[in-house]
Amino acid sequence: MTPHESHLSDSQLVSAIDGELSQKDNILAQAHLAACWSCRARRQELESAIADFVRVHRERLDGTIPPEDGPRALLKARMAQLESAHGTRSPRLSWLHSWRTAFALATTVLVLAASLYLARRVWSARHSETLVAVIKPDPNLTPGATVLLSRGELCRESNTNNKAVPVSLQRRIFDEYGIHTRRVNSYEVDYLITPALGGADDIHNLWPQSRSATAWNAEVKDALEDHLRHMVCEGQIDLTVAQREMAADWIQAYKKYFHTDRPLTRYP
Repeated sequence: MTPHESHLSDSQLVSAIDGELSQKDNILAQAHLAACWSCRARRQELESAIADFVRVHRERLDGTIPPEDGPRALLKARMAQLESAHGTRSPRLSWLHSWRTAFALATTVLVLAASLYLARRVWSARHSETLVAVIKPDPNLTPGATVLLSRGELCRESNTNNKAVPVSLQRRIFDEYGIHTRRVNSYEVDYLITPALGGADDIHNLWPQSRSATAWNAEVKDALEDHLRHMVCEGQIDLTVAQREMAADWIQAYKKYFHTDRPLTRYP
């Protein structure tokens, strides 16, 4: 486990719940959970599933298992008498052993059936969810924002990677767009006007874009951003024009500058 993992896996979360992690991994997991609301929510789901399993197991077995203390002591005493009297295991004792074995097998089958039932419920809840495809931002929530920057200053900047958006800010953006899902990795909290084109690090310039639920996804927009930056730095288009067209309708800008009505699979 590393502190830079985007999300903890279900096996890591279950190990953390059961206390099976090493001291170092447990410290890393707790630090990650403190900063990752998605992983905290998933941990609560797993804990609820485990609690449901225990409850179902107890409800199905309550009343079928005899009390332990008294009958167990009497059983041991009777077994000792039989062995002492016969020297070998009596037919009745053999029958009792077979009954206990059958009961243990039945209990195992019941536990497995309950586990499969709960696993199916968890799988169904996770995979039946319909994701909302977000291909354009809401202009009322994300009108776009820029910083004051000249073309020369922009093109001298060699690092064009977008800054990571804090988890707390990502959560605000999902809430504003009404997206409540466990599958947050299906979206990229993206800059409408990329910092590589002078976009500001501001909530009004951020929105949750679908990664793969639509052909007009985050990877397609990334290709347009690279293309427009190249055109700006080559003097083929003004920086303010590129920013304005990205903020107005990035899909129309893509069609305009790539001369196509659908996303390309290869780029020059």
